[in-house]
Amino acid sequence: MNIALITNSKSGNTAQLAQALREGFAVSGSAPICDIELPDAPDVSQLEDAVSRALAADAVCVGFWCDKGSCTGGVAKLLERMDGKRVFLFGTCGFGGSQEYFDQIIERVKEHLPQTAELVGVFMCQGKMGPGVRARYEAMLAKDPTDDRAQALIDNFDAALAHPNADDLEAVVSSAVRALCL
Repeated sequence: MNIALITNSKSGNTAQLAQALREGFAVSGSAPICDIELPDAPDVSQLEDAVSRALAADAVCVGFWCDKGSCTGGVAKLLERMDGKRVFLFGTCGFGGSQEYFDQIIERVKEHLPQTAELVGVFMCQGKMGPGVRARYEAMLAKDPTDDRAQALIDNFDAALAHPNADDLEAVVSSAVRALCL
């Protein structure tokens, strides 16, 4: 099976999942992977190149980072063009820690797929955030030391620093291999 592996990664978290998939697909003996890095806002030629390469594959794995509760506009535009494709979605987000939260993100992202696409599987996990994010949360807490929400945001930030971890990497590979029947 020929797989297009499309990655949109801002901080490197989703790129880590994509690397684990490359290695996992190689171990499973799948056909060569078409690797495509997609910018957040691809120009027309970048988008057309990614779409044509993805449509030439038997299946498409699309990795994204969570942008305001969904995927970036570039990923959305690509997904809208996946007519008739078998699609596996995977991604990372700084917030979360609960499957319910991840499911909400996936629901928003999969809305971009045409009805003719077959969503064969999904995987989401938490990913570390940049230090500027923690600084914003600390400033919130400094303004009001009793702000439980600010403390919860800091706690989430600290928990996210460990992700994606080895368990996340193993889980994305097993989810994709199972979904694509490799």
